[in-house]
Amino acid sequence: MTDISFFAKGQGLTLRELAELTGGELVGPSAAEIRIDGLAPLDEAKAGDLSFFDNARYASALAATAASCVIVAKRNLPHLPSHLPGIVARDPGLAFTLAGQALYPEALSPAGLGGAGVSPAAHVDPSARLEDGVAVEPGAVIGAGVAIGAGTRIGANAVIGPGCRIGRHCSIGAGSTVQFALIGNRVVLHPGVRIGQDGFGYAAGPKGIVKTVQIGRVIIQDDVEIGANTTVDRGGIRDTVIGESTKIDNQVQIGHNVRIGRSCIIVSQVALAGSVTLGDGVSIGGQTVVNNHAVIGDGARIAAISSVAGDIAPGAKVGGSPAKPVRDWFREITWVSEMAKAGRRGNANESRDDDA
Repeated sequence: MTDISFFAKGQGLTLRELAELTGGELVGPSAAEIRIDGLAPLDEAKAGDLSFFDNARYASALAATAASCVIVAKRNLPHLPSHLPGIVARDPGLAFTLAGQALYPEALSPAGLGGAGVSPAAHVDPSARLEDGVAVEPGAVIGAGVAIGAGTRIGANAVIGPGCRIGRHCSIGAGSTVQFALIGNRVVLHPGVRIGQDGFGYAAGPKGIVKTVQIGRVIIQDDVEIGANTTVDRGGIRDTVIGESTKIDNQVQIGHNVRIGRSCIIVSQVALAGSVTLGDGVSIGGQTVVNNHAVIGDGARIAAISSVAGDIAPGAKVGGSPAKPVRDWFREITWVSEMAKAGRRGNANESRDDDA
C-alpha cells in the first residue's frame, strides 16, 4: 500500500525547543539541536520522530525504538536506553500532546477542502455578514442575517440557519447544521454535528400526543469542541448552554434546556435528558444516561455505562445503575460476585451428593 500521510510535516522543532515547550528536562546524549518533525509509537518510529513511554509493559519496544527522542516520566528513566535522548516530563501524555499540537497544528480542527474565501459553489444570503478571512466551502449554505467572525471555516455542505452568530477562528465541520444558535470563538464542530433542532417535548391531550413548542436557543461558549454526529437541542423556554472549554465526544445527545458548565468532559454515547445541569469540571464516561432535571455538582465524576436518576454532589465519584458512590458500587459488585461463586460451589456439592 502506498504510504500516504494526510498531515504534512513542517520544519519541526529542536529537542531544546520541545523541552522548553513541554516544560520537560532534556536528558541523555548531547543532542539539543536534533530536529523533530514527526510523531510515532515506539515500534513504528524512525529518525526524526518523537515518541513517549509511560508503561513498563512496553519496555522492550522502548529498548528497540528508532525514535530520535522519547518523552518519559522520571520514574521510568531506568528504562531509557543510554544512547537515546529523552525529555523527562511530569505528565508524559500531556507533554506528548503539547508537542503534537506544535508539530501538527492543522490536525487540531476538522480537515476541510482548503481554499480561502467563499466558494462559488456555496450560497451566502446577501444579508449575511462575514468578516475578513472567513472561508466557506462548496455546498455550504449561509442563511439570512448570519454573522461569522474572522478566521472561521464553514465546511462543505454545512448549513447555518438564519440569524445565527458564529465567532472568530471557529471550525464548522462538513455536513453540520447550526440553527437558533450563538457560538463563541475558537469553537470546533466536527462533521455531522446538529445544533439547535427542537427538543423532545410533548404533552398528552384528549386527541393524542401534542407537540410542545421549543423557542429557546443554543449558546456555545468559547473553546468548546463537539464531536462528530453529536446533537445539541435548543431550549424549550430557556437556552441550552455549553460552557467554555468543555469537550464533547462523538455521538452524544444533549437535550433541551441542558446547562453544561466550564471544562467538562463528556464521552461518546452519553445522553443528557432535558433540563439537566452540570457544574464546572464534570466528567461523564461513555454510554451513561442522566435523567431529566438532575443536577451534577462541580467536579463530579460519573463512570461509564451508568444511569443517573437524581442529583450528584460536587466532587462525588459515582457509577452503576442506578449510580451510587463508587465504593458502594464496587462493594455491591464484589458481593454479587461472591454470591455467584457460593452458588456455583453449592450446586457442585449437590451434584456430588446426588452421585453418592
